[in-house]
Amino acid sequence: MTIAITGGTGFVGRHLVSELIDRGCAVRVLARDINKAGRVLPESDLIDIVEGDPFRPDAVRGLLAGADACIHLVGIIREAPGGQTFRRVHVHATREVVRACEDAGVRRYLHMSAIAADPEGKAEYQRTKFEAERIVESSDLDWTIFRPGLIHGADGEFMQMVMGWCEGRKPPFVFLPYFARVEQHGRPGPFNPPAVVEPRVAPVHVDDVAGAIADAIDTPESIGEIYRLSGPEVLTMPEMLRFVRDADPHGKPGLRPMGMPAPLAVCQAKVFGRLGLGRLLPFDAGMARMAALDTVCDNGKARTHLGFEPRSFRESARGYVVV
Repeated sequence: MTIAITGGTGFVGRHLVSELIDRGCAVRVLARDINKAGRVLPESDLIDIVEGDPFRPDAVRGLLAGADACIHLVGIIREAPGGQTFRRVHVHATREVVRACEDAGVRRYLHMSAIAADPEGKAEYQRTKFEAERIVESSDLDWTIFRPGLIHGADGEFMQMVMGWCEGRKPPFVFLPYFARVEQHGRPGPFNPPAVVEPRVAPVHVDDVAGAIADAIDTPESIGEIYRLSGPEVLTMPEMLRFVRDADPHGKPGLRPMGMPAPLAVCQAKVFGRLGLGRLLPFDAGMARMAALDTVCDNGKARTHLGFEPRSFRESARGYVVV
């Protein structure tokens, strides 16, 4: 099979390309930066790189020519200058790729969304991810949508950041940060203050996500389905941070997890944004809101249709944290 991929040089994309090559598939990757693609993708005669992005019709036509399936992975976690907005990257790019697949007769389409996708979400990321899903669902394609939770792996930005915290190499240097949500149960009052709640996570390994996507390509039961994916091991954010700190041979035992209430972080991000200093913070308001949410789900449908049996976080992370 020939599989067309957008976002193939990203974290999940790199692992998915390797997975498909290992299965003997020819892979065609749409990449804005040819040099980056050459650095991060494996060397193989099965890989063909097409220069461009989803907004270049000629590039997308070249990507899809003769393809048996298209996997759309493009997404951002934070907006950036140069047109990198949630609406453009999530909604408009999805519309362009879906329309191009319909025009090219590439009926099999697999789409990367997120566990946070929500039409009523407080973050624009959540709302645009959900809107992109609606575009896919309303198409004439044989579609499958994936909603993974927190994805981890040795070369992932999240785990690289966490290891930097635990080793004291990255700010804030003196503690291990996370965002906590604030919940009010019952009538607020001096004897019933709001509760600060530690978010729960079930990290899923990037290779397990890549394997599920690859398995779905030729699984008829997956057509028209949405799969939520998370790992089998549920931890609070402080538990996860302490594990990485203790497993990392360079971790500093004196560093302790410290939660910032998400509403305070949201206010800070908004103030910095109004002052034109938003990029000085490593997060924006939406990231603070979403990081305080639980990212845990039931993998039952993915297990039944795709044989999805993800590895545990501690066992798999220990394999690369200790290196």
